[in-house]
Amino acid sequence: MNFVRVLCETFAAILVALSFVSLGYDLTQSLIASAIAMTAITFVLVGSSPRSVGRAHPMRIVRVTGGLVRAIRLLLGPLTIALVGIGNAVTPGRARTTINTERQLLSMVDEATESDAIEEEDRDLIRSIFDFGDTILREVMIARTEMAALDSTITVDEALGMFLAEGYSRMPVVGVDNDDVLGIAHIKDTARFVRANPTKAKKALITELARPALFLPEVKMADEALRVLQAEANHMALVVDEYGGIAGLVTMEDLIEEVLGEISDEYDDDEVEIVDLGDGSSRVSASTNIDDLAEHLDIPIDEDDVDTVGGLFVKNFGRFPETGDIVEVDGLKLIADRVERRRKRLITVLVRIVDVP
Repeated sequence: MNFVRVLCETFAAILVALSFVSLGYDLTQSLIASAIAMTAITFVLVGSSPRSVGRAHPMRIVRVTGGLVRAIRLLLGPLTIALVGIGNAVTPGRARTTINTERQLLSMVDEATESDAIEEEDRDLIRSIFDFGDTILREVMIARTEMAALDSTITVDEALGMFLAEGYSRMPVVGVDNDDVLGIAHIKDTARFVRANPTKAKKALITELARPALFLPEVKMADEALRVLQAEANHMALVVDEYGGIAGLVTMEDLIEEVLGEISDEYDDDEVEIVDLGDGSSRVSASTNIDDLAEHLDIPIDEDDVDTVGGLFVKNFGRFPETGDIVEVDGLKLIADRVERRRKRLITVLVRIVDVP
């Protein structure tokens, strides 16, 4: 049909130019007038209006024009195929599509949402899928300071108690510190062992039940990591930094949540990452992603080296903060709100937009 459209527009342009010549205009004036007239006519009658009418009355338009379109395709189809073949020979490998970039496709999705062709939730899901391919594990992992781990010296019976207290189904087993990961313990294996051997479970170490751990680099793309977890039939991986140390861990649930959004169950705490305090400031969890804070405050935060609010604070403050320490960055005043000194852990930060004089 594109060939028919081009053919008709060409003949129309010639006829318009000849009409101006017959009215006494010279050839140059006729060509200029023809170009202006055909541009306006093409935009209104060929480009904009038919699409609008077609979207408003799709079934009626199909019934009225279906036979004509089919006849034109049968008549000019062979010629169109020949021209397409010539074009493919001249430009081999060129995909037969009008969408050449991700931005074009997302723009079409936004347009479809505005016209109510798809729901906003569907639009967000499509965008999440594209964003997922550009996300690295460092951005979605549970940081090392947030990891719950089992000490290698505890018994199976003690490990089961920790599983029940923490509410996790899998936990890494560590030796001297969190960098010394010996394996992954599963609550299913632990509970089964305790039930079958209650006396032995009070003496056997949890290391006896630990399964081999999967290690992935922190710069690995999230979609690739998900495929690895699926291939390995594993639900958890330890994330390693550039120096070989443990940076954190990631679960299959974490990766799926990046696409589908938060997945909650009856054991999850209803923790709110950003709480508006009503005085122009917000209490923010230190693990909150910087992009989420920027979206909440509707301001840009340009930081490429860190991903969380806590990381932003420590990077610009220069050392681990005390409660009440203040730093200003990117038009924000950050105040260390809650700090665990023993574990060197920043829990929450008060955030306020700095008034520019």
